[in-house]
Amino acid sequence: MIRLIAACALLFGTACVGDESPAKYGASGKFWSLSEIDGAAFGARATMEFDEAGWIKGQAPCNRYSAQQKAPYPWFEVGPTMATKMACPDLAAESAFFTALSAMTLSEVGNTTLILSNDAGRTMVFKSE
Repeated sequence: MIRLIAACALLFGTACVGDESPAKYGASGKFWSLSEIDGAAFGARATMEFDEAGWIKGQAPCNRYSAQQKAPYPWFEVGPTMATKMACPDLAAESAFFTALSAMTLSEVGNTTLILSNDAGRTMVFKSE
């Protein structure tokens, strides 16, 4: 009987655990375009999308990328980033994008705005398209 109760508790406990990524809180189903880094307008084009499986993907200034978003909302932690390796004139902007993205630790999802930030005061502001 104790085993049955323990099995039921385990089953119901795991049923309550769901997607706790920014995707669950309004980030999925939207195409996010980077508008600024650290309060300065971002002159190149960079995008981000969240999927329900906990991954982010998008277009950096030069290359497509994807990475696992590993922390529960509101935390933000990007796993190793996979990106294509195309050269382009915006490699400095691409480097700035990936450097900032890897430094972010918090996420805040609004209706049309996504803000990534960290304790050092760095920010990335995305607008939904």
